[in-house]
Amino acid sequence: MSLSALLLGTSASRPTIERNVSSLALVREGETMLFDCGEGTQRQMMRYGVAFSLSDIFFTHFHADHVIGVIGLMRTMALQGRTDGLRLWGPRSAARHLKSAVQFGVDRLTFETEINEVDDGSVIDRTEYAIRAFAVDHGPGPAMGYAMVEADRKGRFDPEQARSLGVPEGPMWGRIHRGEPVTLDDGRVVQPSDLVGPPRAGRTVVITGDTRPCPRTVETARGADLLVHEATFGDEEAERAIETGHSTAREAAIVARDAGCRRLLLTHFSARYSRDASELEAQARSVFPAVTIGKDGMEIDIPFADRD
Repeated sequence: MSLSALLLGTSASRPTIERNVSSLALVREGETMLFDCGEGTQRQMMRYGVAFSLSDIFFTHFHADHVIGVIGLMRTMALQGRTDGLRLWGPRSAARHLKSAVQFGVDRLTFETEINEVDDGSVIDRTEYAIRAFAVDHGPGPAMGYAMVEADRKGRFDPEQARSLGVPEGPMWGRIHRGEPVTLDDGRVVQPSDLVGPPRAGRTVVITGDTRPCPRTVETARGADLLVHEATFGDEEAERAIETGHSTAREAAIVARDAGCRRLLLTHFSARYSRDASELEAQARSVFPAVTIGKDGMEIDIPFADRD
């Protein structure tokens, strides 16, 4: 079951030659979810092969570098004749900000938009996974991170044990794996627990948006397969990070370490690190070795923990 994160923009505040502003596509089994939509996101989607047929865009907050790209994206969707609805999600004030984006310009959209506001702890249930919103620390305005949390999977079925018990291969195997006991021709009853192991965890991907390091992120990202955390500054700008409600690379690594994440992906870099973010990587690795410096167009596959 495929799951990947594709970075569409990794620059903070403004685009650079090397990096566009914030956007990330999470693609699960062919379903695309977009997180933030900075200026130029639609062109990045074209460049890196992200389908416009997505149904959900999640906004972490409403600073311009995270949202104004949605105006052009929706207009292009309309020009392509889209009729399927589009769901837009964001923290408090989403209705006001996103309604303005929907109504901007003289062109009318060819599809309905549904605007939803989320709070800390909001859960959006979907088949086989949920999106959970959590409050982050990015100044006085509301800002949210999002966690994509898959449901537990069935335990592993043991075919060799099934054969040794005389369970014929075929429909009975499927019934047992679905949790149903079966009765054999000789009257013996085989329970699912005889052949199926314990449930296996699904995957968790946590996307912070802009934030200071905060306990709520650590709590939400506990054991996550991938934490996507902003790293706007290096150690030399630690005071600037505090003033602007951002994180340093080292602080992001501390969050990943304290949460016990399996992997950390850093993004949202100040323009000064646009060409060379090696010093940010070194500072983060000194705390948490499993770190990757994000680049526009980078795709990260997220395997199940038991397949590594």
